[in-house]
Amino acid sequence: MADAVYLDYNATTPLKPAVYDVMAEAFGDVGNASAVHAYGRRARSRVETAREQVAALAGVHANQVTFTSGATESNNAVLKHFAGRRILIGATEHNAICNCPVDLELIPVDQDGLINIDAFEKMLETGPAPALISIMLVNNETGVIQPVAKLAKLAKAKHRDVFIHSDAVQAAGRIKIDFPGLYADFMSLSAHKMAGPQGVGALICAPGTPSVAFMHGGGQEKRQRAGTENVAGIAGFGKAAELAIADMAHYQQLGVWREKMERALKEAAPGCKIFGEGAPRTANTTALCMPGLPAQTQLMTLDLAGIAISSGSACSSGTFKPSRVLQAMGASEEEATSTLRISSGWNTKESDIDAFIDHWTAMVRRLLPQSEKESA
Repeated sequence: MADAVYLDYNATTPLKPAVYDVMAEAFGDVGNASAVHAYGRRARSRVETAREQVAALAGVHANQVTFTSGATESNNAVLKHFAGRRILIGATEHNAICNCPVDLELIPVDQDGLINIDAFEKMLETGPAPALISIMLVNNETGVIQPVAKLAKLAKAKHRDVFIHSDAVQAAGRIKIDFPGLYADFMSLSAHKMAGPQGVGALICAPGTPSVAFMHGGGQEKRQRAGTENVAGIAGFGKAAELAIADMAHYQQLGVWREKMERALKEAAPGCKIFGEGAPRTANTTALCMPGLPAQTQLMTLDLAGIAISSGSACSSGTFKPSRVLQAMGASEEEATSTLRISSGWNTKESDIDAFIDHWTAMVRRLLPQSEKESA
């Protein structure tokens, strides 16, 4: 795979070498972080160092960080705690929110994927007071950045006791996260979206929030999350968080390459469409629609050329169903099944972007008639 071009960072991000080194060192040790002997204390030290590192990424105190198996667990812990009460969520939330088995009301979004403020205010003013509102900070398919702080302040001004949750998985390492500045009460993070390992995440809680323990058993994580800690994974998460802060400025270079790519694609196929283009987006994500050319065909063609991308959320890719995120933004079924997600990251080179431009352009010229490329 040495010559392959990997542009699916929103699905999972390659480990940074320094993260691998920290995990390898932890794997080389024995010790349960709950044990009181020297081996256990060394494992505990790794966990608490990581807690400080993740807290620094979120702008919080370390005691606000609870380690979990990932953002899906963190999201479920919060939503299930409020089951039976009124819960509002953004219409473009991740499946880890939308498919949670509790009653949910969808807040509409506009054509760029931003929460419709008028509709949101109307939902706040009608019906029972909501107990929880969950709005993701950055969308995984489009990269659109939601104004969570503005929405949270609006909600709390109308309902003092409402709790706010934000899935910030795609924000970590891409934009600065200021948890207190979001006016949120809960926030979910995942290590593998920021060059850390898969299978570990965190739930950030504001002071005074209720316990939303999801796993029960032992007293790990201050009785917030039972189960022996994944010490190596947590240590890797901490290192990835530390590096994400240090590499933030470099990350913005990806925005320059993204703009270059989108210009080139539009010139080659004027009929293509970029979802979320009119909204603030992270520097690494493009949701590219080419009506008339199914995403499945595009993916297979590009994969044969050694280019790895996806057709939307990695949690639902492989099914090739219309993206409900794009449909919530007003996309037709054809558009929602003809869209690719290109997402770059820390190890992306400009030559990777150039290779995608070349192969995608050649594919469109070969598979679509000229009239469709121009008027789709």
